[in-house]
Amino acid sequence: MRLGFSIGTLGPIAASHDDQLILVREAERLGYDSVWASEGYGVDPAATLAWLAAGTERIGLGTGVLQATARTAVATAMTAVTIDRLSRGRFLLGLGASGPQVAEGWHGHRYERPLAHLRDYVAVVRKAVGGHPVAHDGPELTLPLPDSRGKALSMSVAPLQRPLPLHLAAMGPRAVELAGEIADGWLPIHFPPEHTAELGERLAAGAARAGRPAGAVEISPMVMAMVDDDADYARDMIRPMLALYLGAMGTRGVNFYSRLAHRLGFGQEAEAVQDAYFEGDLMAATDELADDLVDALTLCGTPERVRERLGAYRKAGATRLIVGLNAPTLGDRLEQLAWLAELNE
Repeated sequence: MRLGFSIGTLGPIAASHDDQLILVREAERLGYDSVWASEGYGVDPAATLAWLAAGTERIGLGTGVLQATARTAVATAMTAVTIDRLSRGRFLLGLGASGPQVAEGWHGHRYERPLAHLRDYVAVVRKAVGGHPVAHDGPELTLPLPDSRGKALSMSVAPLQRPLPLHLAAMGPRAVELAGEIADGWLPIHFPPEHTAELGERLAAGAARAGRPAGAVEISPMVMAMVDDDADYARDMIRPMLALYLGAMGTRGVNFYSRLAHRLGFGQEAEAVQDAYFEGDLMAATDELADDLVDALTLCGTPERVRERLGAYRKAGATRLIVGLNAPTLGDRLEQLAWLAELNE
């Protein structure tokens, strides 16, 4: 199982871009196979990865993830091909449907039939990066527009990777099946290894539906990580960011991370976190995160426990584990990168 490293939307603990480059170069030196940048409503991950491409040599550069509601499918295809060429064939395209809070509030895109939209979106991206004329007639996307002056165009440049790897973020069972059917990789977030293995069956079902072997789809869980000899300290470093996901990453009715906590048996705690967040009491939201909930949704604790959990992810079928760091300083984060690389050996 390879290791990837997530720099989030602003980098770990809002690191400067100079700190990001230091961390990514160290990850590259330690043998991490990839670095991943996510998209929220701030720093553009594609621009960040293009900049990192110039300062690195071997490490893969992934979007974890670009939001399908944020740009047209052909705009995403052009971005992907450009970064792949700038990085000499190191780009990994991670896509996700996001949720109604960001799609409707930030991008002005109705969050309706997200999986149907994602299916059409991926089909258009595949055609564009493959150099084919982009003609598509689906339930969500139609190109060129019917009864218009448009015509099916082909991209004038090509990626160095053929095919260019495409990964889908998916949490619910139907979304995971879609990833198995149409993607090269699956990006589950905050999944414990046991749940990764359980939904891996849905991934395999989706792959079988498309006539593909299950092993054709990479499994790359994304987890927040913190290793320390003091397990309580490790949990405390992770609690604020985990509370943000469970409490604020979505509306009261639609929060996919809260739904995950419910599926794992932590529904009461997840609701308490969300209630506290909506009341503006961030400290109370953090305090509602019991140790067993933190342990389930993150890679956290003593070196012995983290080594055991890394083995559990391997057994669950993960081909890559993408870790997000929560240590407070640049020096601490560099130490975490080394520690995790050693524990994964």
